[in-house]
Amino acid sequence: MVLGWALSTRALASDLIPTPEFAEHAIPVSMPPAAESMAWEWINILILAGALGLASYLALVSRSRRGLFLLAIASLIWFGFVRDGCVCPIGATQNVAYALTDSGYAIPATVVLMFALPLVFTLFFGRTFCAAVCPLGAIQEVVAVRSVRVPTWADHALGMIPHVYLGAAVIFAVSGTAFVICRYDPFVAIFRLSGDVNMLVFGACLLFLGLFVGRPYCRYLCPYGAILGVFSKLAKWHAKIPPENCIQCRLCEDSCPYGAIQEPALPLAPQAKPAARRRLAGMLLLTPVLIAAGIGLGMLLAVPLSRMDPQVRLAERIGAEETEHVTGTTDASEAFRGTGRPVHELYGEAVQRRDRFRTLGGWLGAWTGLVIGLKLITLSIRRKRTDYQPDRSRCVSCGRCYWYCPGEQVRLGLIRDVSEVVPEKEDASLGA
Repeated sequence: MVLGWALSTRALASDLIPTPEFAEHAIPVSMPPAAESMAWEWINILILAGALGLASYLALVSRSRRGLFLLAIASLIWFGFVRDGCVCPIGATQNVAYALTDSGYAIPATVVLMFALPLVFTLFFGRTFCAAVCPLGAIQEVVAVRSVRVPTWADHALGMIPHVYLGAAVIFAVSGTAFVICRYDPFVAIFRLSGDVNMLVFGACLLFLGLFVGRPYCRYLCPYGAILGVFSKLAKWHAKIPPENCIQCRLCEDSCPYGAIQEPALPLAPQAKPAARRRLAGMLLLTPVLIAAGIGLGMLLAVPLSRMDPQVRLAERIGAEETEHVTGTTDASEAFRGTGRPVHELYGEAVQRRDRFRTLGGWLGAWTGLVIGLKLITLSIRRKRTDYQPDRSRCVSCGRCYWYCPGEQVRLGLIRDVSEVVPEKEDASLGA
């Protein structure tokens, strides 16, 4: 995650502010830390693959909530505190995006595998990476002890943020500006027990919130989770609540702290179908409008978006100093003046970068409009469901719901028949 960011940042910094020369002062040379051996990088990939395989087995075959929780603890220790949360599949998304748009950037094979392996497993087994392998998910899983249900409208609205965040992370990565997922990772500072104070506070706040709202980062911020959610919908196999057939006992209804259990839904009555079709047609017509509006808004946001670029920020600072809108100087502005480089060249490059952000902002706006449009379309479609089942895109395969299922109790040999828990199936099904 950090490798590509460090390489690109050093390149941008050297072009932006060449080292000034002083007559009687030797510039100290900061030596970068020694790179980790390739052997350890490949060992880490093997551990990731093994953990993904074990998580998939525990979630789908042995259906062991205890095993998944213990694996999550082990992943938290290894991928989190031992490995300092890096390299991780979430941040590797930026490396891959940057490599796809810049032929001069050589992305290591281990980073590609780090990004791709969880996606491949998700395509076959659902989000088992989130269940017990991702350290960011694991640290939230540990503190999710008294989760409350988030209102449905708020859950759907906040659930679009990861998709928008993914689009923003991609445009900042492809522009060579910053790897914002790494910069604003809320838990890496905790894993390293050091770092930016603001990120430490942010991570601590998320963990506190996680006591009452299950996995707030995974559900409402994680950009990689947005990709996994799409892949999980297409999964060949997926965790399900009952081991065999659902008896609609409703015991699992409130067991999921992440709001990922879907209740049975009856088909629409014949008289309600015309209104439903009109509503769906309206959402289909609205989506292109949202995309067009998003493009316009994104292009208007070119200026604030471009301020993430260090060269644009330096040009604005130099301009403010030249026009005496600010007093004093900064280290960056002094270093730039020490190079003797013409100011108009800096302004010209900043304008070019801002123009590029106008285009990238348009793409981000179009993506945001598409995300909102697809969400409205999805909510307008009513699907018939006869059983309680996990929402494939949101279910993280944590196995919390297994224990509440009488069918699971029979499978484990803890009870002989579901009637020991549910006396009469017909009574249990009332209101389902």
